Amino acid sequence: MARKRLSGPKQEFLGTPASSGGAGLENKSMFGTPPIAQVTGEAAAQSALQELADDMGKARLEGRMVVQVARGDIISDHLTRDRVLVDDEDMQALIASIRTHGQRTPIEITPLAGPSGKYGLISGWRRLAALEHLQKQTGDSRFDTVLALLRQPKDAADAYVSMVEENEIRVGLSYYERARIAAIATERGVFETEKQALLSLFAAASRAKRSRIRSFIELYHALDGVLRFPAALKERQGLALVEALRRDEATRARIIRGLQTGDAETAEAEQQLIARLIAPPKAPAKTPAKSAPQENVPHAEHLQVRISEDLTLSLTNGQIEISGAEVSEKLFHQTLQFLQRPRN
Repeated sequence: MARKRLSGPKQEFLGTPASSGGAGLENKSMFGTPPIAQVTGEAAAQSALQELADDMGKARLEGRMVVQVARGDIISDHLTRDRVLVDDEDMQALIASIRTHGQRTPIEITPLAGPSGKYGLISGWRRLAALEHLQKQTGDSRFDTVLALLRQPKDAADAYVSMVEENEIRVGLSYYERARIAAIATERGVFETEKQALLSLFAAASRAKRSRIRSFIELYHALDGVLRFPAALKERQGLALVEALRRDEATRARIIRGLQTGDAETAEAEQQLIARLIAPPKAPAKTPAKSAPQENVPHAEHLQVRISEDLTLSLTNGQIEISGAEVSEKLFHQTLQFLQRPRN
């Protein structure tokens, strides 16, 4: 009786070719991935996605991720701006760059409290203004959105510090602009004193530099609204102007009145006006004192006496002159002693 050989299960049911070393029986079922392995894989993938989402959310909140925000959702005057004037040439260069290459550097914004969904501008006012100008000029929708970094300042003081630091690094503020923002932030209660504002806003500055900014704060209080081009005021002239204002009340009033009525049309004209106003007044010319008349001297226009053949004494308008061959240093001293001796 012939024996019948039983063949094993067909390889395609095992899920793995025979050449794979037989591992298919351990990893695969006849109908695909085992349920436990499938659940484990999905959990791992979900965990990885959640971790990635958490990391992205954290980066977004910490301001490490650039986001796109509608330009209309940004409140540009959320903080009082530290820059007084914007150089037109620099602004045109920025507009041309963004028109050609797009916005390359993000601005800094902070979410505002409440359900409005708005953001307050911390830094990047010029870039925001350039985008607004380009959208109005071209109508291109690509200028309707802004690249931004979300910041979460601890308080208003931290927001002001961020704004000042960004402008100091990028363009640099004038002494008047530094003084102005320190004074305004104090007036708004962001800082308790102007000294605290200086120490917070300009922590990296030297003590001497903060002292100069403090002097310009005096200019802000005395001349804000009077100076037409305050940001153009140079350090040396600004400090000289402070000294002049401290001189006395009459000088202070004269300088303020001169600036108000000077009507300077350019920064250069205003600086020339300031130079004239702070110049120290000229001292009145002194009248030469009249010589007192000499006692016992005849009031003659000219008197001449011949002492010897080689020696003559002349008296002209109170001046004595001795001339002749016998004139010597010894004779000079003898004559001087004679004139200086006391009279009875």
